[in-house]
Amino acid sequence: MVDSEGNQLGVMKRELALDRASLEELDLVEVAPQAKPPVCRIMDYGKFKYLQNKRAVEAKKRQHTVDVKEIKMRPKIAEHDYQFKKRHVQRFLEDGNRVKVTMIFRGRERAHEDLGREILQRLASDVAEVSSMDGDPKKQGGTIVMNLMPNST
Repeated sequence: MVDSEGNQLGVMKRELALDRASLEELDLVEVAPQAKPPVCRIMDYGKFKYLQNKRAVEAKKRQHTVDVKEIKMRPKIAEHDYQFKKRHVQRFLEDGNRVKVTMIFRGRERAHEDLGREILQRLASDVAEVSSMDGDPKKQGGTIVMNLMPNST
């Protein structure tokens, strides 16, 4: 048994502990049920739950989730479009997100898979100062997928 100030009161019967808690107009809360004998504490349970929830919300604010952003390209991409998408990839990586770059081939473009691989390699080298490739580009059906991850700084 622990009182509201944190002083240990020793082992006592349940009825006595409940009477003591009601005298202080607080709650009797079992904090360690697995202990022998179980440990109970006199506290304001509503305030305890409020503070616990507040700490959980604060911890959630501080955590950072890593998202996977996706950019899709075609092998006949124009230079301006390439530069536009490259800037997006760079911004995603600087924000700490992973980027999945998908090169899509349609129809007769599938015969020129090497052009798509060249564009992906060019993109990887253009953003090399802020990222690294997560493995080699992989062919999946009519697409080639390359994953970039931000450099840890």
